[in-house]
Amino acid sequence: MKRPLEIAFFGSSLVSAYWNGAATYYRGMLRALHERGHRITFFEPDAYERQAHRDIDDPPYAKVVVYSGTDEGAALGMLERARTADVIIKASGIGVFDELLEREVARARRLGSLVVFWDVDAPATLDRLRNDPGDPFRALVPSYDLVLTYGGGPPVVQGYQDFGARHVVPIYNALDPDTHFQTAPDSRFAADVSLLANRLPDREARIGEFFFRAATALPDHRFLLGGNGWHDKPLPGNVRMVGHVYTADHNAFNASTSFVLNVARDSMATCGWSPATRVFEAAGAGACLITDVWQGIEEFLTPGAEVLVADDGEAVARHVRDTPATRARVIGEAARRRVLAYHTYAQRARIVESLLDTGQHPREVSR
Repeated sequence: MKRPLEIAFFGSSLVSAYWNGAATYYRGMLRALHERGHRITFFEPDAYERQAHRDIDDPPYAKVVVYSGTDEGAALGMLERARTADVIIKASGIGVFDELLEREVARARRLGSLVVFWDVDAPATLDRLRNDPGDPFRALVPSYDLVLTYGGGPPVVQGYQDFGARHVVPIYNALDPDTHFQTAPDSRFAADVSLLANRLPDREARIGEFFFRAATALPDHRFLLGGNGWHDKPLPGNVRMVGHVYTADHNAFNASTSFVLNVARDSMATCGWSPATRVFEAAGAGACLITDVWQGIEEFLTPGAEVLVADDGEAVARHVRDTPATRARVIGEAARRRVLAYHTYAQRARIVESLLDTGQHPREVSR
């Protein structure tokens, strides 16, 4: 690395995972970049009650600056503070002032600096751009020096190139082994199958298929549902709901169940190459993961050996019914070894660093 970089990052929230699925990703990436010597300021709005539901204090690896989520001038003021940084990053899906910040960050480049768009839901963004010729972000894509994405693989790279992106590189979710690790079971989360997922319109039907259908097929098994938004959902008798699970409890959540289920959102399942943060959290805890099927899974975990893959709810039920506890433990341990070897945020940060510092664009290797 030639020199430490000053990085200004505009995102949804670093200190709160409340209705904020990107929090774990932000934390893992920014902590790993900080450990490589870079200085980070994270700008986040006071919006969606996230400041009232903080689950971490301001971290040592980034300076957190909170601005008004209702005052456009406050957002512009944050951008003025960020202009002296070596790298200015606008993440997707902040939830307030996105259009404003996308435009102004693209204009904020100065001699020797970089402006980066970091898309944490690229399939949805690309769908939006394809379906709305008047979307102002279409014209801005070529203005960014670099587009980084939370996932998506070849379809996302090609999609962004179709809109004129200069460079596009997927930076996949990963594991922070100091945050997500094996721990003792907790009776609060005891179950046979658990799922941690907020209720969202573009995932609810898939959760109905993979989680609720499996629960209905296995009435003698205990199913546990964590996440926001399920309070008014009719539940089968063998499903217990625990609401929002704070990140400090994620390890216990994953350690207290025989199987952890991952269900992708519609767009990410269609696009492929989009492992959620939950995949790596569960693997880091040594849990036996069952995931819905999506293209590219084998680049992260080997089906049958490190993860169980299901085409539908009946396949989920079959895995649960037919996989002995000893076999589940072997699969979970194999997944833990794989992610520790090849899928940590420290490894992802080296890729990001090379992109920001040298302009090179290495292809990430998965095994």
